[in-house]
Amino acid sequence: MIITIDGPASAGKGTLASYLAERYRLAYFDTGMVYRAVGLEMLLKGLNTADAEAAATIAAELTFPRMMELSKHPEFRGPQGGKNASIVSAYPQVRSLLLKMQQDFALHPVFKDGSLANGAIYDGRDTGTVVCPNADIKFFVTASAEVRAERRYKEFVAKGIKIDYQEVLQDIKARDERDSTRSAAPLRPAPDAIMFDTSDLSIQEVKQKACEIIDSQLQRQKLA
Repeated sequence: MIITIDGPASAGKGTLASYLAERYRLAYFDTGMVYRAVGLEMLLKGLNTADAEAAATIAAELTFPRMMELSKHPEFRGPQGGKNASIVSAYPQVRSLLLKMQQDFALHPVFKDGSLANGAIYDGRDTGTVVCPNADIKFFVTASAEVRAERRYKEFVAKGIKIDYQEVLQDIKARDERDSTRSAAPLRPAPDAIMFDTSDLSIQEVKQKACEIIDSQLQRQKLA
């Protein structure tokens, strides 16, 4: 089974994806990691993220082991890491170069220890529209910019990162703008995606509703 979960930053995709991956014993692929890796690699090499050609060169050289190595860097999940990822992900050539890595995972999903999985959960921005358009189930998780900024702000504070809420909100809105207006795979729900607005739903309610949908699909597959 392949399940995709798309949506804007800090909407709750990762929380839901992690929960579902554990509950249904599915491999988990956070597609945002590939863009964070490219953005961080550029930062570490002193390259300007406004340079689309340089970003494409880094993307072409990226390997899965290098991505995992970069993921241990403190800035990988930090404010600058998220900002850089949003910038480089808007470049069509970067997205094209990284697409195969993301799609290949659905063909041979594995857990972190390398053991084979019977399916995968994808967490990203275009997994239901581009990466896995034939996924069994597609979710699109969203929330207001203010709610998402508050969540991200609290995450940074919990990690000891000093940042102003208004700065976080401004970055969230800027990322939304880049993600929704980019020419390559703009952020939008797939026509058959199931929508969850977490501004009005608790994460527990979202988990419950998602599980009901997945359980129903599994039951249909069993009877087929």
